Amino acid sequence: MRYLPLTPDDRTAMLAAIGAPSIDDLFVDVPESARLDGPVDLPRVAGELEVERALSAMASRNATAGTTAFFCGAGAYKHHVPATVDHIIQRSEFLTSYTPYQPEIAQGTLQYLYEFQTQVANLTGMPVANASLYDGSTAMAEGVLMATRVTRRNKAVISGGVHPHYVQATETVVHAVGVETQVLPAAVDAEADVIAQIGPDTACVVVQTPNVFGTATDVTKIAEAAHAAGALLIVVVTEAVSMGLLKSPGEMGADIVAAEGQSIGNALNFGGPYVGLFATREKLIRQMPGRLTGE
Repeated sequence: MRYLPLTPDDRTAMLAAIGAPSIDDLFVDVPESARLDGPVDLPRVAGELEVERALSAMASRNATAGTTAFFCGAGAYKHHVPATVDHIIQRSEFLTSYTPYQPEIAQGTLQYLYEFQTQVANLTGMPVANASLYDGSTAMAEGVLMATRVTRRNKAVISGGVHPHYVQATETVVHAVGVETQVLPAAVDAEADVIAQIGPDTACVVVQTPNVFGTATDVTKIAEAAHAAGALLIVVVTEAVSMGLLKSPGEMGADIVAAEGQSIGNALNFGGPYVGLFATREKLIRQMPGRLTGE
């Protein structure tokens, strides 16, 4: 199929076929006063950020996500998402219900999944990342289940600094398979309390940084205590952008990282759907949930 504009000869031939001397004869029923006889005097084209500012000014009569106070760790946050993202993800290489079982058919899909995994691995400081899960809370639940499979224990010690919604989602998932969850009281700095609860029956210790109070903590000592007891450390991150600034979970000794990826390209979407990031150590790859795209 050709995508070429009409040439003058094409127009002449088409007008002759319908018996019209000129294009103007096609609009004889439109009054002269209603016809456009010259270029429209339009204002200068505004850039994307200018348009956003103008629309934000219109919306300023309401309390928007960009005007209220944010407390890192306990919610979802408004980040700038370039308009080109919405365009790109609607292309057929991205927007498809087809599961890429056949690489010769879905090579583009496999390529961007692999690139996604690579970026998540770099961000978390871990050697292996999967092709995503539902969201951060279910990623945490999958991490706990994975830890019970690896250690063959059934108790999870959860810091009081973990987002309560994540805790609720995890308990909903794991209680059916007999996993015991010990949720510690909420505290801004509870390193000693967490370490004190680690025992021989502990499958994993779950901590969040920055935690629900917005405090960024180094969990290296908790990792050491968990490993000494034969347990795994799961680090939960509700704000993925923070990993680009702070010490990565991998550097602090995490065995599993369960994170929320909303802030790296997703809109607020009234709370969802979002995207779960999941990364782990290479020795644990056989127990990792989800799909893995390899080279």
